[in-house]
Amino acid sequence: METFESLVRAEFAPENTYLNTASNGLLPARTVAAVHRAVRMRAEGRPLTPLYGDVEAARASFARIAGVPVERVATGASVAEYGALIAASLPAGAEVLTAEADFASLVNPFHMRGDLKVRAVPLDRIADAVRPDTALVAVSTAQSADGRVADLAAVRDAARAHGARIYLDASQSAGWLPIDSGTYDFLASVGFKWLLGPHGAAFFVGPEDPGSLAPLLAGWVAGEKPWDSCYGPVTELAHSARRFDISPSLFSWAGLRASLELIEELGVEAVHAHDTALADRFRTGLASLGHEPVAAPGSAIVSVPGLGHRQPELSAAGIEVSDRAGNLRASFHLYNTPQDVDRLLDVLAG
Repeated sequence: METFESLVRAEFAPENTYLNTASNGLLPARTVAAVHRAVRMRAEGRPLTPLYGDVEAARASFARIAGVPVERVATGASVAEYGALIAASLPAGAEVLTAEADFASLVNPFHMRGDLKVRAVPLDRIADAVRPDTALVAVSTAQSADGRVADLAAVRDAARAHGARIYLDASQSAGWLPIDSGTYDFLASVGFKWLLGPHGAAFFVGPEDPGSLAPLLAGWVAGEKPWDSCYGPVTELAHSARRFDISPSLFSWAGLRASLELIEELGVEAVHAHDTALADRFRTGLASLGHEPVAAPGSAIVSVPGLGHRQPELSAAGIEVSDRAGNLRASFHLYNTPQDVDRLLDVLAG
């Protein structure tokens, strides 16, 4: 029987100490092979129809990971495009509540409307800041800059009490943080970070009633029978969240299907336990060095104020982390080990 460790070892062989999944996840070997197969199909002139099956398989896999019916999952390319759909659905003057300094792809579409009231508050106050005239709460499940995890249960309760809807950006948590996605109105996530896929693929969990959101980006793939919807207006939109699909980047979806299969084989709960244990090991080591990270309990992302300037030095030593606004950001995923954590601590100790 394959173990967590043996599955991971078979898929990854990084040449450096890679602690930067919050920027880009590593591609599993099976994903690289899947993309190569798809590219060869195109180069050899073979029919690409099977690649559309990869899109559907990936949709179903993400639905299981997210804990939602597959009928609520749409496939696209970016988080921002789905934020724009939600923003377009709001009436002029509606209030959108966000967390201060949340990721631009989440918040920017609401600012671009120009006629919405976008209010930003500290992340730890967002649930308390929901009020009767709040139409939508838009927040990342985990903050990109420092890994802080939103109190989603409190946000959900506050929003429900005031009749507000909730839009989550799960790009920094999908794949390692279990979330009961079905209890929220909207959720989006890119596939190239913790889900370990290529760039160019994203998921959207739409409303239970797909007709309540206008599919303004709908093309031929949004039809109930896509291959019958290639010419002229789409006369019958998909009866599910497929009406929010964007024409797929087929090579990316071929790869992402394979990546999601690995996530499912390992199990999100097991990945969560692995990732957070490594992050906690790093936090403990930082304390022994006299450094205090941003408080982000339960997160796989650790951000250390004042150490961002050491990122080039660490990269030169073969350790990949990020510099975010002067903070050193390290993110720990399934292919990392306790030895990776210790190596980072050793270099930081000088």
